[in-house]
Parts: sequence; C-alpha cells; structure tokens
Amino acid sequence: MSKIKGIIYDLDGVLVHTDNLHFEAWSGIAERLGITFTAEDNNRLRGVSRMESLDILLSLGPVELSAEEKLTLATEKNDEYVRLLDRLTPGDADPGVVETLEVLWQWGIKQAIGSSSKNAVPILKRIGLLDAFDAIADGTTISASKPDPEVFLQAAEKLGLAPADCIVVEDAFAGVDAAIAAGMRCVAIGDATAHEGATWTIQALPELLNVV
Repeated sequence: MSKIKGIIYDLDGVLVHTDNLHFEAWSGIAERLGITFTAEDNNRLRGVSRMESLDILLSLGPVELSAEEKLTLATEKNDEYVRLLDRLTPGDADPGVVETLEVLWQWGIKQAIGSSSKNAVPILKRIGLLDAFDAIADGTTISASKPDPEVFLQAAEKLGLAPADCIVVEDAFAGVDAAIAAGMRCVAIGDATAHEGATWTIQALPELLNVV
C-alpha cells in the first residue's frame, strides 16, 4: 500500500459545518415555491452541485421550471448563502482542525481542498484557513461534481502527487464514491461513516492522525 503523501479534504462537513446556512437559504426558495423542505431533505444535498441540489428540491413538489428559471433561483439561493457566510469566523472551524492541520504539516504531508462548492475560497477566508493548504480544487475549477472524481484528481495533480499516494477525507456518500472512482483511499467522517466503501472511519478530525 502506497505511503500517504497527500490529504485531500472536502470542506463543508469536514473542516467546517455550514449546513444550517444552506438550509436557511434553500428554505427561503422552497417557501416561495410552496414546497415543504426539511432538514432531512437538506442532508440529501451534501456533496452535490448547486443545480443538482435545486433539482432535488424541485422533486419534492409539483413545480416545473424552465432552465432559465432554475438558473435564476440557484443564483438567488447562492447570493443568500454568500450573505449568510458573513456570520462565519475562525471560531467556526470544527474542533481540532487547526491543530490537526499543523501536525500534518510538521510531518511533511501535503494538504489540499477538494470541494464541489463554488464558495470554498470565501468560506476558507472567513474561518482563517485560506493559506493552510498547498492547493484548492473546487466548483470554480471543475466541470463535473461528485460522485465524479474530477475534483480529487485535480487536487492530486495540483499537489504533484499520484492518486494512490493521496487519501480523501469526506462526510458525504457522493464524496466517498468520488474518492473510490479516483483510485484514492478514503477516510469517512459524519454521515459517510455508513458507506461500506470507506477505507477508514473517524468520529472527529484529530483521529486522522491515527490513520496517517
């Protein structure tokens, strides 16, 4: 088994939790459309793109929209979500994240972000971690969202590493599927711990030090 030379992290749900902000933004759209949207429904949107998330929301009610109308709604949702991101501070990074990243740096392991979100950079700025990674691959640089492996393969390429030398840390089933498709081992956290394809499972990020 290849030595671990790089770690690629999903962002939301791994390093920081903004589910409540997504839920608030999507709930506003759903209410306008007369669609009941629950926290459980919001959980289905983990790891998928904005437009795919909108399609899932629309599947909950008898609403048919044109492609142009969908794009308008998705843009409105994102504008609201970005506005809500102003609430974030460095204190919103998950417990132990900063300390874990620092130890891994000391061990000489390269680290990257691999997120489908187009807001990865603003989020990292708000929680004070923008400069904590060697590379960022996100929704602004990829053409296909998870479970497509593109974002992880791009992150590995930016790190200058082979996929087999990287591991992925993911909280979503779609992310674990993407890691497997990329030929990478995967550390599952949160909801993803129920995925049978994960190589390891952890309950909190500091446990990653026991894997590496």
